[in-house]
This record gives sequence, C-alpha cells and structure tokens, in this order.
Amino acid sequence: MIEIMSFRLVAGADEAAFIAADRKVQTEFAYQQAGLLRRTTARSDDGGWIVIDLWRSQRDADARDERWGHDQVTAEFISFIDAATVRTDRYATLD
Repeated sequence: MIEIMSFRLVAGADEAAFIAADRKVQTEFAYQQAGLLRRTTARSDDGGWIVIDLWRSQRDADARDERWGHDQVTAEFISFIDAATVRTDRYATLD
C-alpha cells in the first residue's frame, strides 16, 4: 500500500527545523513501525510538501495511525504543519 500525505508548513515555519524534525520522525518513529518498507519526503517549488510511505499492508499503516498522535517525536513534526492543508490518500498497489 502507498500512502501520500500532502501539506504546507505553517506561516513563518523554520524550514531547516522542519527538515530536522522530519529526519527525526523518519529514524526514531517511522522506521520503528512494523511493515514500513520505505518513506520519503519531498518539497515542490511552490512550497507544498509530501511524505510518501510504502507499507507492507493497510493493517500496518492503520497500526501506525494508532501510535502517531501519542508520540513526542511526531508531535514536534506536526507542529510545523498547517492542519488546514493536510490531505492523506492511500492507494492499493497492483503488484
């Protein structure tokens, strides 16, 4: 399964601090989750951001969701994101 979260940073956010928080999420939270195969973050020229996660199964992604809002590392990451701009889409892989 592929999950794509798109968003914008809150006005005035320190981009370097966000990138550091994202790296911390990746190493201290994301790759500690069962079933996460790959995670990458990207930025567009117009200030949009995406995080793409490849999961072994939807069950694994759902289990991560249960832990996401209860972790200090993810809370720091979330503090940089404009909640009104967040969109998360999930796609079933065909292979």
